[in-house]
Amino acid sequence: MKKKMLLLNTTVLLGLGGVLSTPAYASTIQDMESQKSQIQNQRQDVQSNIKAASDELTRLQAEQDQMKAQLERLTLAEEENNKKAQKTEADIKETSKQVEQLQKEIKLLQEKLEKRNDILKDRARSLQESGGNVEYLQVLLGSSSFSDFVDRALAVSTIVDADRGILKETKNMQDELKTKQADVKSKLASLEDMKAELDEMTVQLAAQKKQKDALAKELKDKEAKNEELKASLQAKDSSLANEQSTLEQNIKDQKAAEEAARKAAEQAAEEAAKKAAEQAQKAAAAPAEKADSSSAKAEAPKASSNDVAPTSAPAPKASNVVTVGNRWIGNSAYVFGGGRSQSDINHGLFDCSSFVHWAYAQVGVNLGPLGSVSTETLKHAGTQVSSSQMQPGDLVFFDTYKKDGHVGIYVGGGKFIGAQSSTGVAIANMSSGYWKQKFNGRVVRI
Repeated sequence: MKKKMLLLNTTVLLGLGGVLSTPAYASTIQDMESQKSQIQNQRQDVQSNIKAASDELTRLQAEQDQMKAQLERLTLAEEENNKKAQKTEADIKETSKQVEQLQKEIKLLQEKLEKRNDILKDRARSLQESGGNVEYLQVLLGSSSFSDFVDRALAVSTIVDADRGILKETKNMQDELKTKQADVKSKLASLEDMKAELDEMTVQLAAQKKQKDALAKELKDKEAKNEELKASLQAKDSSLANEQSTLEQNIKDQKAAEEAARKAAEQAAEEAAKKAAEQAQKAAAAPAEKADSSSAKAEAPKASSNDVAPTSAPAPKASNVVTVGNRWIGNSAYVFGGGRSQSDINHGLFDCSSFVHWAYAQVGVNLGPLGSVSTETLKHAGTQVSSSQMQPGDLVFFDTYKKDGHVGIYVGGGKFIGAQSSTGVAIANMSSGYWKQKFNGRVVRI
């Protein structure tokens, strides 16, 4: 009987121990842990993509900000150039009026001179009839025109004082009007050249502004697409986060259920063992020492049941003149007559000669007063050398709207840096295309 009871107790405890050690939930938890790991990896990828999208947005925003600044600069340059064009047109109209007025005065003067010519001819005839000075008559008869006659007559010392006074007055008026007419025509030609360049420059600036507007739109479209991508990735990350949170809660619930089942099994084992012990005591006729021994054996499996509990897991140089202007590339605009005030320089508004003056000033070389710098002053600022001996830092000149109308700084490799009307400060190729055609061979070494 005692053997039967001992066998019963052992069987019960072994059976319960088997229940406690069976991985009833292991496969489910393992699957969920694996799924959780996969989701975490997906989230890492998504978050990496989100960071990349954010970095790209930051870059695009900086590029767009730079583009907006350039657009504002171009708009300001266009306004300044339009003002100068309008003033030039007004000056041309005023100068044209002066030319017309001078032409009227010249016509009146010519009429007066013709009358004086008739008077002088009459006087000469009278002088001839009265046997007057032969030298005076030769002057009149040998002259090719009335103007020539005036010049010849003034050289004759025997002309009476009255005639000499008339001739001198006529000569002075003639010379003065010719000088004024030549000056006004020269000014008019210069203004017309200036207007031609301003008209061309306005067209180029409008085209450049259109190009910049298109680029700004492209950047904005890219920014919108990137924002959309970022939002999509954030939504996906949020969905994965919710899925991960659900899995973590399921794992937690599953582990809690497993723990509850383990405790229930332990309690059932304890109660079965206790019940078996009581039955053994009632049926046993053996000495108490054996009962104690049997009880000790019954407690031994209890210790083994605890072994199956789950565990948890674990200063500038002169040579720099060729590069000092690079800071203005993409950050400047061409303004005719610009770059001669600190405000213009701060906004990156230059024309070709003021940019060259600024660049050399940065390396400690003074090319004369900033307010009066021009291509004309710069071509006399140093020593002219052959174009075959051209080296970085030399000034190179181009015939654009006039002779030596444009100047830049040679940087080597057949290229120069300068303030161009179409680009602002930029490096251009003078070994081919437009600038090769316009290069006139003038090279000045400072």
